[in-house]
Amino acid sequence: MAEVLVYVDHVDGAVRKPTLELLTLARRIGEPVAVALGNGAAGTAAALAEHGAVKVLTHEAAEYADYLVVPKVDALQAAYEAVSPAAVLVPSSAEGKEIAARLALRIGSGIITDAVDIEAGDEGPVATQSVFAASFTTKSRVIKGTPVITVKPNSAAVEAAPAAGAVEALSVSFSEKATGTKITGRTPRESTGRPELTEAAIVVSGGRGVNGAENFSIIEALADSLGAAVGASRAAVDAGWYPHTNQVGQTGKSVSPQLYIANGISGAIQHRAGMQTSKTIVAVNKDSEAPIFDLVDYGVVGDLFDVVPQLTEEIKARKG
Repeated sequence: MAEVLVYVDHVDGAVRKPTLELLTLARRIGEPVAVALGNGAAGTAAALAEHGAVKVLTHEAAEYADYLVVPKVDALQAAYEAVSPAAVLVPSSAEGKEIAARLALRIGSGIITDAVDIEAGDEGPVATQSVFAASFTTKSRVIKGTPVITVKPNSAAVEAAPAAGAVEALSVSFSEKATGTKITGRTPRESTGRPELTEAAIVVSGGRGVNGAENFSIIEALADSLGAAVGASRAAVDAGWYPHTNQVGQTGKSVSPQLYIANGISGAIQHRAGMQTSKTIVAVNKDSEAPIFDLVDYGVVGDLFDVVPQLTEEIKARKG
C-alpha cells in the first residue's frame, strides 16, 4: 500500500489533535508516515503510533524554532523525496497552509486547501471542500504531481489504530533561504483554560444580541459548562465586546466543531462562512426571521438572557 506523509503539529512533543485526525484520514488512502520536526520531535512517536503511523520521521534542529516556515518546508521536501508518497497531508492552520503551498510549488504538484474530508479514488485521493462562503460542497482531486492537501480541524474523528510507529532520523539539508527570516521574540498566549477555538469540539458564540462586553459572561458560563471554546461575531468584535482572536467568520477564524451554538447572532453571510461546516448548529435568537434559522439543526426563538442561563443551569444539573 502506498505511503502518505502526515506533517505533525506538536508543541515540545505533545501532538495536537488535528494531526491525529490527519492520521485517521491518511489511513483511508494509504499507510501514514508522520514527519515530526523540532524540539521534542522524538517524543511524538508513541502518540503517533497509537493512531496509525507506521513510521515516524524525526529531525530536531534549532532552525525550526529560530526561523519562519522555510526550514520546515526543507524538511518536508526531504521527507517527500525519501518516501515518494501518494499524498501529503498538512493541518489547515495559517502556518500549515503556507508550508503546504511552498512544498507544492517546489515539487511541481497541485494543492487543495481547507478540505473537510478525504476519500480514496480510482485516480488518487478525492478531497471534499466547502466553498463560496460554505454555500456549496465540492469534490476535487489533484491531476498534476503528488497531491498536497491541507485539512480543517474537526474534519474527522480521532481513531486509535495501533501501528509500528518505527522512528527513523530524517536527513535534512537546509537551503540558503531557510535562515532568511529570523524570529526575534515570542509572547505566550494567555491561557483561558478553554480549548483552542479552531480545534474545539464545541463552540459557543455571541453576537450583537449579547448587547455589551459585560454580558459575554453569560456566553462564557455556557461554554464552560460544556467544556467549549468561546466565539464572537464580527459585530461583537467590532463593538469591542470580545477580542478579535475569537472572531468567527470570513474575516476571522473558520471553525468546524461537532456542536456550534450561536447566541444573538443574526446569521450574516460573513459569519456563516466561518461556521457553516459545523456538524450540529443550534441558534438562540428572539427574531424568528433571522437568517441563522435557515441554517440550524435546532433553533430557539427567545431572549438569550432568558434561554442561555437556563440552558447553563440545566447542563450543570445533569452533569452534577
